[in-house]
Amino acid sequence: MEEGMIRQALKLRKVDAGSYSPLVLAYIGDAVYEVLIRTKVVNQGSMQVNKMHKRSAALVKAQAQANMVKLLMEDFSEEETAVYKRGRNAKSATMAKHATMTDYRMATGLEALVGYLYLTGRYERLLELIRKGLEKMGEMS
Repeated sequence: MEEGMIRQALKLRKVDAGSYSPLVLAYIGDAVYEVLIRTKVVNQGSMQVNKMHKRSAALVKAQAQANMVKLLMEDFSEEETAVYKRGRNAKSATMAKHATMTDYRMATGLEALVGYLYLTGRYERLLELIRKGLEKMGEMS
């Protein structure tokens, strides 16, 4: 989808994504990342929905996102690193049940970066990073 198409269809006003808190960026980034992962899983062929959910959940959980960050850090621009660190260092009131604090914070940083790239309309860069991360994790077949 094109940024202008989304903006027009939903009657969105222009907002500086940098003005959002890192947790707001992570909030939208979590949803965008999940849609991308689910799209990849669905594209692997028809299977039981429960199996699709398990496959998606394995790639969306904090530990997997933290692993992706470790593999992608060298590919981040200076600006992307700054957004990631803002997300990673944000103080959240909650934490995932089955994640270490380190993994959870790294995952939040990744989600903040995904949200930032999405809200700034940098879809090509967003998809490039997710593709590279999945490739480095051995998840691109």
